[in-house]
Amino acid sequence: MKKVNLSIEKKSYGVREAIRTLRTNLQFCGDDKRVILVTSCVPREGKSSVSVALAESIADMGKSVILVDADIRNSVMASKLQITGADKGLSHFLSGQCVLADVIMATNIPKFHILLSGPEAPNPTELLESKRFTGMLESMKNVYDYIIIDCPPLGLVIDAAIIGHQSDGAIIVVEAGKTKYRLVQNVKDQLENSGVSVLGVVLNKVERKNQKGYYNKYYGSQKYEGYYGHNEETKNA
Repeated sequence: MKKVNLSIEKKSYGVREAIRTLRTNLQFCGDDKRVILVTSCVPREGKSSVSVALAESIADMGKSVILVDADIRNSVMASKLQITGADKGLSHFLSGQCVLADVIMATNIPKFHILLSGPEAPNPTELLESKRFTGMLESMKNVYDYIIIDCPPLGLVIDAAIIGHQSDGAIIVVEAGKTKYRLVQNVKDQLENSGVSVLGVVLNKVERKNQKGYYNKYYGSQKYEGYYGHNEETKNA
């Protein structure tokens, strides 16, 4: 198995405590909640950062976890974690170009494995609905305590709802003060209609000016443009 180094930005005390709380709440949802999808309404809300932080926190308590980057439309995971040398990913496996062992990578964090998205696929919906995706998750359940799936924003594309059919629970990441209530409600409804339980919402990028910086800006904004055919105006949705 190939091993890669993850470059994860050091978090403040407040962020670490918030992630531990999220991890604890996930544990209290029950031991049958092992396949967890993370999505958002629009890009730039911090869902990938939350996915990575949650997986890292799970590994820190000695549980085996794999982070699956299921954004095969427009992933930023490899660049975010500064991963190099990964020549195959999820899109290769789902399209039958390799076996699962070729795309799962160990990391410099014990108990933490990762599966990157691979290159953009022309038919992401069909790939995520395939038997290979279902079989992949079943195989992973025999190896890992938790499977965290980073999904594209459900407010833009349907992928997270498709993955919801195969998941035990969903977490919605919402940027504080930016995302409209109606859009969040629509995303929640879509997930529930797919048959997956919405376990909760992470309110991200919260300003706590009176907390001596502990909780100021959970994950700072990132200057990404051109998401899913949308331009910079997406951030105001």
